[in-house]
Amino acid sequence: MPPLFDHEKLTAYQTSIRFVAWSDTLLETVSKSLAVHNQMDRASTSIPLNLAEGNGKFTSADRCRYFDIARGSALECAACLDVLVAKKKLTAGEVAEGKMMLVEIVSMLVGLVKSNSGTRVYEEGV
Repeated sequence: MPPLFDHEKLTAYQTSIRFVAWSDTLLETVSKSLAVHNQMDRASTSIPLNLAEGNGKFTSADRCRYFDIARGSALECAACLDVLVAKKKLTAGEVAEGKMMLVEIVSMLVGLVKSNSGTRVYEEGV
């Protein structure tokens, strides 16, 4: 089905939806009693939701705020994956694909923030 809404055209949004599906499959192997299970589920869901909401805003400042929230949720997901590895619930190999998707998502979100705000202060990449 072709995209019906503008946010569906964003590569960051499409990748975040792929990440939600990937993480859901991964979380099926993790006990729901672990706090990180719920946190990962909520944070992964937050990425596309904030992308969609932010993309629908009319001002750059509003868009950037939601894109920043989505970026924070993506970084939170990366930390959740690290916690699962540290607790020996998963291996680094099992989370590698997800972490690569998160790197892409975070990079695209930084690009969206930069493109929506010429006055915003940020550090240049190394």
